[in-house]
Amino acid sequence: MRHRYPIREIARQAGLSTATVDRVLNQRGNVTESTVREVHEAINDLDRQQSQVRLGGRTFMIDIVMQTPERFSTAVREALEAELPSLHPAHVRSRFHFRETCSPAELVGTLEKIAKRGTQGVILKAPDEPEIAAAVGRLVAAGIPVVTLVTDLPHSARLAYVGIDNRAAGATAAYLLGQWLGSRPGNVLTTISRGSFRGEEEREMGFRSAMRLADPRRSLVEVTDSDGLDATQHDLVLEALKRDEDIIAVYSAGGGNLATLDAFDALGRECAVFIAHDLDHDNTRLLRERRLSAVLHHDLRQDMRRACQVVMRAHKALPDDGPSLPSAIQVVTPFNLPPGVPAVPRVGDTGRESLYSA
Repeated sequence: MRHRYPIREIARQAGLSTATVDRVLNQRGNVTESTVREVHEAINDLDRQQSQVRLGGRTFMIDIVMQTPERFSTAVREALEAELPSLHPAHVRSRFHFRETCSPAELVGTLEKIAKRGTQGVILKAPDEPEIAAAVGRLVAAGIPVVTLVTDLPHSARLAYVGIDNRAAGATAAYLLGQWLGSRPGNVLTTISRGSFRGEEEREMGFRSAMRLADPRRSLVEVTDSDGLDATQHDLVLEALKRDEDIIAVYSAGGGNLATLDAFDALGRECAVFIAHDLDHDNTRLLRERRLSAVLHHDLRQDMRRACQVVMRAHKALPDDGPSLPSAIQVVTPFNLPPGVPAVPRVGDTGRESLYSA
């Protein structure tokens, strides 16, 4: 296997011993397929990061641990790697540990493995479960700072939370949805990937509270525990739509929005207003096609930069600048997509006008 990095550099990136990496590179056997994949992924990570950082000077290895659908983990990886040049005076290298679904015990195992081999910091997106909070406490006790991303573990020893004010985001979604629906009757479907993700739970709470004040007659129908995965989301939404023929709008605090819309299409139902979160690849396409009314967006590149800076400050590489504020919530429609996202067709260029007819 051809490569241009020292074995010790690949081993550090992969979190493996130099002997194991040497066996993989020279095809000496006695290694598992998963270990071979880890070495290949480490070299791919180095290839991407080599063009953005110098592998000399003071280097920080940061582990990113996330339970999330692939569409969001991909967005996080791209955001972090795009921000690497901005993270001077230190140079940041990253290892990724992404799972779409897993038990709390599996996440704890990942964190314990990271603690054993060493790291300068952990950026974590995980359910708010007692055993995960306890694992965070052990990392911090070992001198490893932990930053929670997007969804918080407020009762853990984490150093900081980086992300939006999720209750405010939910209330914003309720305001927008109420404005678009106006006096039109009908119920609202709310979807969250799993209740143990505190960020999504807080979004739903903010949304429900604001809707209750604005229009207490409108019923809210909740769908949860899909983990944001399309196949599960589609089936759960389909059943909810069959049970309630008055659902005409959606607030998605989690994901699986393409699957949600497919369920509406399968029954020939209209979704008059659809508010979602995050400009991942799916949501950007759906917004461009005007199948989403608006996306509540926060600058993920800025969030990743801030999370890394928190870790660097913990190691005295940057001066302390006090507590960080929540990320700004941006309301994105098809007509104000951020720079770098292709523009949408003009009104009349597609047949999808229903989102704005309410």
